[in-house]
Amino acid sequence: MFKAMILLKRKEEYTQREFRNWWLGEHAQLAIQLLGLRKLCFNPVEIEDAMYDGIAELWFDTEADFTEAYQTELGKAVAADSMAHVGRRDRLFVEENMLLNK
Repeated sequence: MFKAMILLKRKEEYTQREFRNWWLGEHAQLAIQLLGLRKLCFNPVEIEDAMYDGIAELWFDTEADFTEAYQTELGKAVAADSMAHVGRRDRLFVEENMLLNK
């Protein structure tokens, strides 16, 4: 399974609450429709003035599936919606090592 973690910092014109409402509402409704998406988790950061305001975790079967999803019209719309609201977006492709899952 391929996992992407996307670290997001909101644009300065948005409050932390406005960013969270957009991200967990409007943006989430777009993102959950991505082609081949197996699992999605949004993690809003609760600390004011943190380096990032949220961390998204997206699981796909393969990196190729991830790439293909973002090349679709919907994928392009998801990315454009994100970039309209964030000042910084850093993507990490990781190998998940589950150590405990009760």
